[in-house]
Amino acid sequence: QQDLDRVVPGGGIMGAGWKGNVIDGNSIKQGRSINDSKFALAGDTITINAGPNNIYWNPAHVGTGDFTVKATFAESNHLEHSNHPHPYGLFIGGANLDTPKPTLLYCSVYGNGTFIVRGFSPEGVNGLFSLGARRGTPNDAIKKAGPDGTVTQDIALSVKGGNVECAVNGTVVATHPMADAVGAGKLASTNGLVGLRIGHNLDVVVTGFAVSK
Repeated sequence: QQDLDRVVPGGGIMGAGWKGNVIDGNSIKQGRSINDSKFALAGDTITINAGPNNIYWNPAHVGTGDFTVKATFAESNHLEHSNHPHPYGLFIGGANLDTPKPTLLYCSVYGNGTFIVRGFSPEGVNGLFSLGARRGTPNDAIKKAGPDGTVTQDIALSVKGGNVECAVNGTVVATHPMADAVGAGKLASTNGLVGLRIGHNLDVVVTGFAVSK
């Protein structure tokens, strides 16, 4: 059973230029808003204490053509939800992100050593599509949280050579033809805004977020 979203005191977005949105059906049904989570930017360090399932982006961060977006994620409270791990990662191809029907494609990892590549279609929160397995897929490259509930993962999501590629801790864990991500009921294009996809109830510190050719 899906656990309920917490409400984080002092929530909101504290980071110039950054925006956020709640784009999960369960969170929306609970009446949660982006202000029920806390996003704080200090230098190039982003600290996120999530209530609902969120996305975060800065309109200055756009990927076009062949590109890579990457970041390091340090999860600190895996033990609080180890019976139902929650994912965190990166997205590309973002459009209409501040509406009820955003489109994007994300690669996320879980502190139990699995990952998923999934997108939101123009149908909104009910239009999820998956590249590969619909549930988390195990991979030895993905670290598992330690006894103290902490784990750090390097994630990179790339568009190159006609493919979409997700790498975790320096190892490519998934490669899919761009045609699997773009088309009717999927992305209009892999070009677009890039950002963070953070599962509910997570405490995560993000560093090194960057987009490059």
